[in-house]
Amino acid sequence: MRSLLTGFDQIVFANPEYFYLLLLIPILVVWYLLSRGKIHPTLQVSTTAPFGAPPRWRLLLYHSLFALRLLALTMIILALARPQSSFRRRDTTIEGVEIMLALDISGSMLAEDFKPNRIEAAKEIGIDFIKGRINDRIGLVAFSGESYTQCPLTTDHPVLINLFRQIKSGLITDGTAIGDGLATAVNRLRESQAVSKVIILLTDGVNNMGSVDPLTAAEMAKLYGIRIYTIGIGTIGMAPYPVQTIFGVRYQQVEVKIDEPLLSKIASMTDGKYFRATNNEKLKAIYAEIDALERSKLDVKEYSRKVDEYRWLAFMALALIFAEVGLRFLFFRNIP
Repeated sequence: MRSLLTGFDQIVFANPEYFYLLLLIPILVVWYLLSRGKIHPTLQVSTTAPFGAPPRWRLLLYHSLFALRLLALTMIILALARPQSSFRRRDTTIEGVEIMLALDISGSMLAEDFKPNRIEAAKEIGIDFIKGRINDRIGLVAFSGESYTQCPLTTDHPVLINLFRQIKSGLITDGTAIGDGLATAVNRLRESQAVSKVIILLTDGVNNMGSVDPLTAAEMAKLYGIRIYTIGIGTIGMAPYPVQTIFGVRYQQVEVKIDEPLLSKIASMTDGKYFRATNNEKLKAIYAEIDALERSKLDVKEYSRKVDEYRWLAFMALALIFAEVGLRFLFFRNIP
């Protein structure tokens, strides 16, 4: 069974081999043109005035009889091909993933070992990650010396992306309160009924502030079935850091200190994974790996039903035949 047009699956033909009969149409047209004079004898006269000949438009319309016959034949061939309408219904069940992004916005995130700097690179790549998660609810937490929710869980990704772009360093007290950032993200996910709940925590430092211990926050996440992926962002060794002076912006090399043992333990406690991003490309690869690990589950049930539609073609063919016969014997009747 083949469809009428590629990519159009609403009408299909059960017997498409009958379409070969359509080749008769051009053959009949040629036959009609060549045999016209032989079928209808002609008599040449100087003028038709004494005979009361019909007007020229009526003579031209006489050929419509043949056209009606061809249309009727075409309708019969299409009916023999047995057109069927296809009705489809699709039931889709999405087991979504709910994700909280916890982003470090401390002053050290302005280091330029990433382009243009760590925080802007994290925002750009994080936004690309969001754009690829169309079925998921995603939220955003920002933290440095304290933490706050920039955007609660939402499927309105354009709003989320707009709020993501507004994040910058210096909005809150400086420092690195990893535990507070995690606790805020856990609080947003704890009442979620999603099949999979995930926190992606990105930081470039060592926990040095906050009221919640990072491992305590990880225990809370484990209790609520939340998986944590931790990302340490920063090159190995020294990184250029911009410093404002009376002579303008100057750069100094600062040591990159990331508490990798802590981030690894947080991830392992919650069946997550720790990653180290040392440049933009590595960070993109990390987000791509997390994206592959945490995909929404899609269950699709499809129902289809076909209905024969040849009857209306048969009725049209019958109507055309009656029209051709009626016109031939009433309107275009020949004089004996």
